[in-house]
Amino acid sequence: MTNQNRIEFAKTAPKAFRAQRSLEAAAGEGLDPVLGELVRIRASQLNGCAYCLHMHTNDARKAGEDENRLHMVGVWREATNFFTERELAALELTEAVTLISDRGVPDEVYARAAEQFEPEELGSLLALILSINTWNRIALATGKIAGTDERTA
Repeated sequence: MTNQNRIEFAKTAPKAFRAQRSLEAAAGEGLDPVLGELVRIRASQLNGCAYCLHMHTNDARKAGEDENRLHMVGVWREATNFFTERELAALELTEAVTLISDRGVPDEVYARAAEQFEPEELGSLLALILSINTWNRIALATGKIAGTDERTA
């Protein structure tokens, strides 16, 4: 099936699309916007979603993120000096939740995140991770092409 033959999710499942947009609007509430973009970027990298990766890398730049740090998101474990402890905990949790079928969310990963985030923030972070994973799956399943129609602001 080519991209031209895929459905446009927003038009064919408008209620589900609106619900997902509502989750996205609530997700990450109270978190630093740059941290949110780092999480979205890492999940999109892991899921192989070029569409979302392109969008959120651009959004991160617009939010003031440093280009050097953007280059390090995919190798954050080897580039810990580029990130704060809070960001490292968020990236680690993002990986665990995104790759949940590999080994679940290990207690030590959850504990590191819980040390860095208040309970309400941790809830927002989890919602953000869940939301971007859903967006990645929507974009991949419907054949979205990076650089075509993603938002620019």
